[in-house]
Amino acid sequence: MDLLAAAAERQRSHGDLLNLVAGQPSTPAPGPVREAARRALDQHVLGYTVASGIPELREAIAGHHARRHGIDVDPADVVVTTGSSGGFLLAFLAAFEAGDRVAIARPGYPCYRNVLTALGCEVVELPTGPGSRYQPTVAMLEELQADRPVQGLVVASPANPTGTMLRPEELAGLARWCEGNGVQLISDEIYHGIEYATPRLGSSAWETSREAVVFDSFSKYFSMTGWRIGWMLVPERLRRPVDVLTGNFTICPPVLSQHAAVAAFTEESYAECDGHVTRYAENRALLLEGLPRLGIDRLAPADGAFYAYADVGHLTEDSMALCHRLLAETGVATAPGIDFDTEAGNRFLRFSFAGSTAEVAEALERLEKWLPGAL
Repeated sequence: MDLLAAAAERQRSHGDLLNLVAGQPSTPAPGPVREAARRALDQHVLGYTVASGIPELREAIAGHHARRHGIDVDPADVVVTTGSSGGFLLAFLAAFEAGDRVAIARPGYPCYRNVLTALGCEVVELPTGPGSRYQPTVAMLEELQADRPVQGLVVASPANPTGTMLRPEELAGLARWCEGNGVQLISDEIYHGIEYATPRLGSSAWETSREAVVFDSFSKYFSMTGWRIGWMLVPERLRRPVDVLTGNFTICPPVLSQHAAVAAFTEESYAECDGHVTRYAENRALLLEGLPRLGIDRLAPADGAFYAYADVGHLTEDSMALCHRLLAETGVATAPGIDFDTEAGNRFLRFSFAGSTAEVAEALERLEKWLPGAL
């Protein structure tokens, strides 16, 4: 967040910001969604809805999972949330007790660690790296269980900050292991739809285990971060706790966003969003070709999402300081790895390629001019 604020100030003061720090699309919501929002303002009171979301949106989400993953989802399995972040809080509260041990990959999205810690859970970080493609493995979990068992596991595919994805057989293996060992699996799938592998790697934990909690969101693929709308697939045993918690925390998800989000599942919206993914792929290619030319060649496999996670240990042992200096001296904003990995992240940077292709190209040009004399 410090870098986001500094980037905003750089743009205000210099007007030359190249934003490779933001973890969000640079495009608006799909046209049909914006049009549906305008209609909803005119046609609906927009008062409270049921806590789990309006029926037509839950039905559309169920259809989306049938389309994307070929799985049957009952609309009753779907809980619409105030962004996926709101879903994290609901799921963690419903599934875990204070003192429960919950495993997460390191590096990983910091909100997992922070929210679990705030709720009194013990976070067990699984150090990952190139050997496991920055993802947890069944072998890691079996080693944990032999020592001190865990009650939960959080996985993300594609992952933030690395962009790596679990292969379908790997996710299925984790899901089977968790169900067989009574470990609650939380599967973060919010970047689904944004991937570059052939054949496609995207799969859902619910293809293997209906005991998992699955997160998804309108924020990333559908370019709707500020609309604060997401969803969960929830096992039947957790439906009632999640419903009660939602009613107490937020009463219901944002109502205008609920009505508008139904239109995200039209052919026109899918086509628009797939166009964004095509641009991300072009930007990704620029970075994965350009960074090694600058001597930054230790990169996590960027299978999906819109991030390149780079080991820059040959340049710095203080990624936060490097990010601030890079911003101040070139106007290029990046994210320090220390945000995602409190032990080894001082040697890493995350580059977001969610912006325009021209921005990514110019950022590489500025880096190429700056690096030789700067370090």
